Amino acid sequence: MTANTGPNDAILSVGEVELFVRRRGEGRPLVVINGLGASVEMLANLEERLARTAHTIAVELPGAGRSPTPRRPLSISAMARVLVDLLDELGHDHVDVLGFSLGGVVAQQLAHDAPRRVRRLALASTACGWGSLPGTLEALTLISMPIRYHSRSLYERTAQLASPADRELLQRLPGVAEARLRYPPSLLGYTYQLTAGAFWSSLPWLSTVRVPTLVLTGDGDRLVQPANGVQLARLLPESRLHVLAGEGHLYVCDPESPALALLADFFSSRSLARCSAWTSGTVVSDDETVEAAFEASGGAQPHRALSDAFRRYVQRSEAESA
Repeated sequence: MTANTGPNDAILSVGEVELFVRRRGEGRPLVVINGLGASVEMLANLEERLARTAHTIAVELPGAGRSPTPRRPLSISAMARVLVDLLDELGHDHVDVLGFSLGGVVAQQLAHDAPRRVRRLALASTACGWGSLPGTLEALTLISMPIRYHSRSLYERTAQLASPADRELLQRLPGVAEARLRYPPSLLGYTYQLTAGAFWSSLPWLSTVRVPTLVLTGDGDRLVQPANGVQLARLLPESRLHVLAGEGHLYVCDPESPALALLADFFSSRSLARCSAWTSGTVVSDDETVEAAFEASGGAQPHRALSDAFRRYVQRSEAESA
């Protein structure tokens, strides 16, 4: 441990990497992995809700928030290994995992690489990487400008690029933006994270992940479009999908979002058979549903064409090997 910032907050040394970790509540350990360049402060409402029934372990990925930028770039696989080492350091053999946005990418990799360490998995506002549907041009432009988190005026001028649902949320909950601006990512750390996500895909192996998984997506998300949630639910053999009406990308920050109740129920229920978040979710059991969701969606070019080509390649490879 190299620094303390609160009674249950610490910067922990995990191998060659340092991570800011915040722990709340008591009960079964629940790892919460935040999104691209984000601090855990943005998820304060979610943490508070989940910590009523779980021991939350909220992590800022290397280079984001108060986690120092690593000396060299980390792949998504390397980030997942860091989290496994963190669990060893904290003495947790078996945990629940919630990944939001880029955190959901790392969570997928963690469940793939260390399946015996994960009891239940929730994926919020995330996708399978290559082979998924890219965001709109406005959304991709927004995430390509980390400098906006270091300038309040630039942040405010670029806010119109966010989806209508997210603009409404940020206007209603100014504390979310304040949390983002209070702990901005380093420009190098943000670039490392963005690059790691840009060269990653779970499409070839996600169907082998048998951890029970709750998939959440907002129907107004323009960065990680809802078709991606449909695809994840189809790929994961033990999953349930909830498409949240009127929600954008940032619903996990909103204390009024139904997502918080769904997540709390999913992680606290003693069995999936008695978990309403699970039993009320949608089972995506056919490829046609995924194709229809993709066809009904947009997506920035040429990103969409390249990602579609990769998706078709993986599908052909799987058909030929079957």
